[in-house]
Amino acid sequence: MAEKPIFNKQRIDFSPPEKINHFAVCNNQLCMSLGKDTLLRIDLAKPDQPNQIELGRKDDSRVHKLFLDPTGSHLVISLSTSECLYLNRNTQKVRSLSRWRGHLIESVGWNKLLGTETNTGPVLVGTSQGIIFEAEISASEGSLFNTNPDQYFKQVHSLEEDGRPAPVCCIEVERGPESKVVIIATTRKRLFQFVGRVAEGSEQQGFSSVFSQNQELLPSFQEFPFNMGYSEITFYTSKLRSCPKAFAWMMGNGVLYGQLDYIRPDSVLSDVQVWDYTPDIDFSFNKPISIVLTQFHFLLLLPDRVKAICTLNGQVVNEDVFPDKFGTLKKMIKDPAGGLVWIYTEKAVFRYHIQREARDVWQMYMSMNKFDLAKEYCRDRPECMDMVLAKEAEHCFQNKRYLESAKCYALTQNYFEEIALKFIEAKQDEALKEFLLKKLNNLKQSEKTQITLLVTWLTELYLNHLGLLESDEGKHGVFQETRDEFRKFLSSSKHKECLYNNRTTIYDLLASHGNVDDMVYFSVIMQDYERVISHHCQHDDYSAALEVLSKHCDEKLFYKFSPILMQHIPKKVVDAWIQMGSRLDPKKLIPALVNYSQMGSTQQVNETIRYMEFCVYQLTVTEEAIHNYLLSLYAKYKPDSLLWYLEQAGTHASDIHYDLKYTLRLCAEHGYLQACVLVYKIMELYEEAVDLALHVDVDLAKSCADLPEDDEELRKKLWLKIARHVVQEEKDVKKAMNCLSSCNLLKIEDILPFFPDFVTIDHFKEAICSSLEEYNQHIDELKQEMEEATESAKRIREDIQEMRNKYGVVESQEKCAACDFPLLNRPFYLFLCGHMFHYDCLFLEVSPHLSTYKQAKLGELQKKLAAATQTKSRHRPSPKEKEEGGDTASLGKESAGVSREQIKSDIDDIIAFECVYCGELMIKSIDKPFIDPGKLEEEKSSWL
Repeated sequence: MAEKPIFNKQRIDFSPPEKINHFAVCNNQLCMSLGKDTLLRIDLAKPDQPNQIELGRKDDSRVHKLFLDPTGSHLVISLSTSECLYLNRNTQKVRSLSRWRGHLIESVGWNKLLGTETNTGPVLVGTSQGIIFEAEISASEGSLFNTNPDQYFKQVHSLEEDGRPAPVCCIEVERGPESKVVIIATTRKRLFQFVGRVAEGSEQQGFSSVFSQNQELLPSFQEFPFNMGYSEITFYTSKLRSCPKAFAWMMGNGVLYGQLDYIRPDSVLSDVQVWDYTPDIDFSFNKPISIVLTQFHFLLLLPDRVKAICTLNGQVVNEDVFPDKFGTLKKMIKDPAGGLVWIYTEKAVFRYHIQREARDVWQMYMSMNKFDLAKEYCRDRPECMDMVLAKEAEHCFQNKRYLESAKCYALTQNYFEEIALKFIEAKQDEALKEFLLKKLNNLKQSEKTQITLLVTWLTELYLNHLGLLESDEGKHGVFQETRDEFRKFLSSSKHKECLYNNRTTIYDLLASHGNVDDMVYFSVIMQDYERVISHHCQHDDYSAALEVLSKHCDEKLFYKFSPILMQHIPKKVVDAWIQMGSRLDPKKLIPALVNYSQMGSTQQVNETIRYMEFCVYQLTVTEEAIHNYLLSLYAKYKPDSLLWYLEQAGTHASDIHYDLKYTLRLCAEHGYLQACVLVYKIMELYEEAVDLALHVDVDLAKSCADLPEDDEELRKKLWLKIARHVVQEEKDVKKAMNCLSSCNLLKIEDILPFFPDFVTIDHFKEAICSSLEEYNQHIDELKQEMEEATESAKRIREDIQEMRNKYGVVESQEKCAACDFPLLNRPFYLFLCGHMFHYDCLFLEVSPHLSTYKQAKLGELQKKLAAATQTKSRHRPSPKEKEEGGDTASLGKESAGVSREQIKSDIDDIIAFECVYCGELMIKSIDKPFIDPGKLEEEKSSWL
């Protein structure tokens, strides 16, 4: 589908009743003068409601020009008789501007800031005699004494050409920044600029101050030699109610066009160029009539055609010829509000739509080497952007701006290999690196092969560059910057996956260049701490290796490198282990400790003991190997701590965490007898403990002899060992007597055999006498106990006799306390407290409260009772048996009866031991719920 042209012409479906003389359009309000005395107004929002007004002129005057303000509300009609009329959009009445009479109005400079629908604010008016007036028009009817719409009309300036007054062809008023006011006025061959400042809030006072202010910094005018009798200036505004950005002035020598810069002190016109008329423009028959400026073009109206000239290169890009049937083209006007361009002849009206004017601008900017502007206008067209970037890259390359060229090439779709070869042939490694970096950043994560290639190539380039810079002492600063850049590249999160997957290749490249520092840095980034630590260890930098270990807290690395670190910096290593705490398994560190505690220095041994003590006392490690190893260290290097450790470790085998047999052997090897005694005591080998303790200290042996508290026979045996040792080995009779007082199990007669045959009795005379007195006292105590037992038995017999004669009365209406049924229906129990229970009811009440043992015994008795009852029934004799074996049956009956009665008695002892409501069972059941938790839900449902 062919693209529509930029300037798309459309004829308006309108046939004027009379010839169109003049035409004005602004803010979608269209006004045209028809014939001699008719004015037609059309609101383009309501084109089907035209408004026709008769001017009511009876003289020969005709409309000279129409001037419509930016709001489309105020229409000034200049007549050929030097009169002016005024018509407001909201009225049908044409009013005369009496103060303007006598002047042929050629131009009006509207006030865009203060103009409203009812008031124009101060405006400038240019006449055919070169006079510039300031005026104001109000649409209101005025007061009783002033009914004219024109509020005032005063001269503020005049323009000349060649010393004579010249008509003011165009006048424009604009406001720039910082209260600056710019007035541009043109005559036939001159362009005047007036710049001044109007204090904020004083805009209503008009423009006379602007003309009177100092104009020394600005040229008074620009003049061109040729005069074609008139000129016209047009402006381009990107947004409504903003300041114009560009201008184009049609005059005798061509078209002067450029930008407007309100900041410049000397002239607001900048980048000015003159477009010379083409040869086909003949002032005799084919003079230019009007001009309109768009963003990138100006349209030149000729009698039979419209030329579109690009302001970027001055080329005619379009020429639209109108058919003769419509007549000569009269005027071309642009509506700043809608952006439409209007052209009329006496018989027809045409309209131009400007569509995507900037579509080809990028090509022009590209050809002018203005690449930033070219890219600005093809952002939404990737294929065009690629062409601009390629052209810019080539331009930069030709001008030896290689880095800029690389950045641009990286954004293009050009062949990668060609571009890379260009930089390689030019020996521009820095530019090549920049190109590769940009390409890498533009790749998608899915393009893994390309990413791998570029990452590897860039690494090689960086390493080559670093090698060259390192050898040049004068470029240390550049070397450091490049290294920082390289490390930033290696640590890039975007390419971390690629670097990790290809880390072996990167390591090989780093190693081939001998770049150890960066290899260590890369290892840290890849979290390959084993390589980093190995590097530090190879260079005897053990502290750095430990620092890496401590920082990253990898247990496996601690186990691997602790042996070599322990050899050189034992204290720091142990400090690091302690800091790691329970994260390290002490068992896995034992190889490192054992190796150097056996062959190392005193410091290594002390640090080993310190860590083992930390594990045992701080971490409370219970591993047997740890405790055994600590004991071996104590035994070999700190014997004073050995006994203390054993004492605080506990006296029961269940409390200790070391191997008793290993500890006993260890202590025995090193001759620590007291420690051996302590181990024997824990092993409950009291005889061995006493035997060994007697070689150390008798008091120690005594403490061992008292340990078997539940075995008096063993205690006595142990004390006899001590007594024998004291008598026979130490030959100390006095100390032997002390043994008698220390143990109440020993008597004088037990130790007398240990004394020699000939020994004086003086030493133990008192002990013998004391022993005899004890025997006498014991005999007296036994006599007393026998007498008390006899008396007690007598009282019991009397109580039994009395109980046999005791009875209770049960009325016939009495009921069971448990089931509330008559008591006498079944076997029952009567308690002294008055409570009465059926046998089976009492059984059910008591059973749940009995202990497990009694419940089991009760069940067993019930089984025996049932068996005895069956036996009795089975052995009931027949009449013949009664006659023949009466004696035998009588004997069996007596035996079964005795057995059953004994069983019943035992059952009574259990369930009728006490009243279930008044006895101890009721007190014990106080914390039990009234309803069994297992039957709670069933009980709840029964109430619903």
